[in-house]
Amino acid sequence: MKLSLSVRVAESATRKDRAAMPIEELAPRARDLGYEALCMRGSVVSVTSPPERVDEVRALLDRLGLGVSMVTGDIALAANTPDATATLHNVTPYLDLAERLGSDRIRVMLHGDEDVALARRAADVARERGISLCHQMHFGTLFETVDGALDVVTRVDRPNFGITFEPANLLICGDDYGPAAIDRLAPYILNAYFQNIRLDPEGDVVHPTRRRGGVPAFYVPIDDRSAIDVGMIVDNLKRVGYDGWFTAHQPLRPGQTVADAIAEGYAAIAPLL
Repeated sequence: MKLSLSVRVAESATRKDRAAMPIEELAPRARDLGYEALCMRGSVVSVTSPPERVDEVRALLDRLGLGVSMVTGDIALAANTPDATATLHNVTPYLDLAERLGSDRIRVMLHGDEDVALARRAADVARERGISLCHQMHFGTLFETVDGALDVVTRVDRPNFGITFEPANLLICGDDYGPAAIDRLAPYILNAYFQNIRLDPEGDVVHPTRRRGGVPAFYVPIDDRSAIDVGMIVDNLKRVGYDGWFTAHQPLRPGQTVADAIAEGYAAIAPLL
């Protein structure tokens, strides 16, 4: 597996549209530590960014030798608002953004059964350009559970439409995220994220799930194995033959600096890969 850092590391847990550290500072820090790529989001560049700004970011990453593991092309996708399915209605600008950034993966979201046919068409367009559509396991979507995800990917039935495996959202939604879940999802895993949380009635972030209502939790250090054991996740992804990107996808915790968060993610994950 290859280690990627989500630019979410410079966002708070509740604000997806603003970065606390500019990419011109974040990217060199990531490279110097040993990350191989960044996962790009709308807080840095989006489908509405001027082309020259996208080209500036691509040039920066090229100079540093960093790839782009995946592109989340607008704020709605990052925040999972009702507009998050816009990608499926007109996928071309998102594919254009991914190509300009040198990535072969974009993030999509499905909220209802009516989105399945849209996902098929979007995947067909993307496949012509060598790009895959990745849907994160995520609350408030059709991918809250393993069963839900498998139902959708089999109905979409496109080789370039698959799953970003992410255990925290499965935990939030009350589903299994361990070895058995990874076994079932393995044929469709195109990407992997990791963020670490602990469910707690006093949690400072409440996740609005469909299955369980609002679920409060705290973000905890990535290496806190009393919450979600990142070593177990990595070991089981290896076991099923996954060898793609593994992205530290954690927002800033209260009082944490961006520099500390970047270093925390690398120290916790890199030795495992």
